[in-house]
Amino acid sequence: SIATGGTSGTYYPLGVGMAQIFTEHVVNTTAEATGASVENMQLLKNGDVDLAFVQSDIADYASKGILMFEQDGAVENIRAVASLYNETIQIVVPGNSDIRSVEDLAGKRVSIGAPGSGTEANALQILEAHGMSEADLGQVQRLNFGDSTTYIQDGTLDAAFVTAGTPTSAVSELAATVGARIVNIADDKIAALIEKYPYYAEQTVEAGTYTGFDETVKTVAVKAQLVVRADLDEEMVYNLTKSLFENLDVLAGVHQKGAEIQLENALEGVSLEVHPGAAKYYEEAGIQK
Repeated sequence: SIATGGTSGTYYPLGVGMAQIFTEHVVNTTAEATGASVENMQLLKNGDVDLAFVQSDIADYASKGILMFEQDGAVENIRAVASLYNETIQIVVPGNSDIRSVEDLAGKRVSIGAPGSGTEANALQILEAHGMSEADLGQVQRLNFGDSTTYIQDGTLDAAFVTAGTPTSAVSELAATVGARIVNIADDKIAALIEKYPYYAEQTVEAGTYTGFDETVKTVAVKAQLVVRADLDEEMVYNLTKSLFENLDVLAGVHQKGAEIQLENALEGVSLEVHPGAAKYYEEAGIQK
């Protein structure tokens, strides 16, 4: 089984596509909707799932037992399979909003992501880079992507942090109703964020990503990764990795982000130990970390 994320995010449709590939070529596989990155690490730790999607920053925290993993301790039984694509941190506001910068979020009603989620960690780090904290926001909600955009649509929320591959279905739905914009992050703040947290990368959200969104803005991204339980059989993981990269066309047909997954970038941004089965496949393919 593959732990993915909420049905309105990007992990879930890609996980369904992967399950289809793995079932056809290797072993019967199901994709499970979950609370995404942080919950997925706990599911792997408990042996409830075999593979999981996770943000690169959250995988790093889990392996070190820091931040949201401090209380329960490090997740030691995780190994990397592949880096997949960039997950963009999107500060989403309605199309007619006067919020144009992170500083403009002061005093506003903002969702910073589901409790303990990767999005929540990203939101707090971005506020920190701007000399702000959760206390500077007016009313803080901790909602998943679908609820966040629904609340923006009905006017009970001014902005929401969403960390997901673009286009994100929840944001696309918002754009089609009341319109949606992504807030720009200033260059100096991006540089400060990357210096302190090296797993971030600069990212642009292009005009036209969402209906009616006609400006290109700068923000940051982390990598989406596929990880696996350390004790999964080496040959099994080798076959899963091989089938994944030999059937990328299936993923490209499922979601736009599927088209961004490339073998040559499979080890980019990976801080975890790579599973021996995946490492064997990369060695054969001539891919090095």
